[in-house]
Amino acid sequence: MDATLQAVEFGYGDAGFRLSIPELTLAAGSRTAFVGPSGSGKTTLLRLLAGIATPQSGTIQIGNHALHTLSDTDRRAFRIQQIGFVFQDFRLIDYLDVRENLRLPYRLNEALTFGRDVDARLEALAETLQLTDKLSAAIDTLSQGERQRVAIGRALLPRPGLILADEPTGNLDPANKTRILDLLFEQAEASGATLVMVTHDHALLDRFEQVIDFETFHAREAADA
Repeated sequence: MDATLQAVEFGYGDAGFRLSIPELTLAAGSRTAFVGPSGSGKTTLLRLLAGIATPQSGTIQIGNHALHTLSDTDRRAFRIQQIGFVFQDFRLIDYLDVRENLRLPYRLNEALTFGRDVDARLEALAETLQLTDKLSAAIDTLSQGERQRVAIGRALLPRPGLILADEPTGNLDPANKTRILDLLFEQAEASGATLVMVTHDHALLDRFEQVIDFETFHAREAADA
């Protein structure tokens, strides 16, 4: 699924932060990394691509959907069906075990049907993520790295057309970092998904087709504008 942004302007109220993107294209099936200093707008752009945030002006086209024109309800439905978002703070549900956290997108949207094929895919993902023995575990018993892997599995299970990952390897040791990056690429290729990943790890950048440095965008403090 491709994405095109044109003349996008976004700001956080009185906080002073402004993000300006004259033009950005993400080709369908491409692999893009966002890099840049903290506070430069990388996560904000992921939120705009997911329809969690909406621009004050400009257009955001994701596949055949003009995201900037959709209602909150329609954006939420689109996000659950089409976008896999790996949040930096995981966003796991403490009162659900690991298996139910992985299944969560299917509980939130009736357009996603949970059946034997999905259950088999869940088991395979859990094995790849080394979570098989944790499927019945409570979230508060997991390490940070294990929580990160649950968040990644939840995003990948519905086979989304657009995968947005905010520092998905940030809490992982080198071996798991490589394993998770391989998994993200394999899953994206298998489903023809577009992958966009925020990272501070420059050692990973040679694996991406496109690297966007946010210092080249017009992210700025209003006081400096």
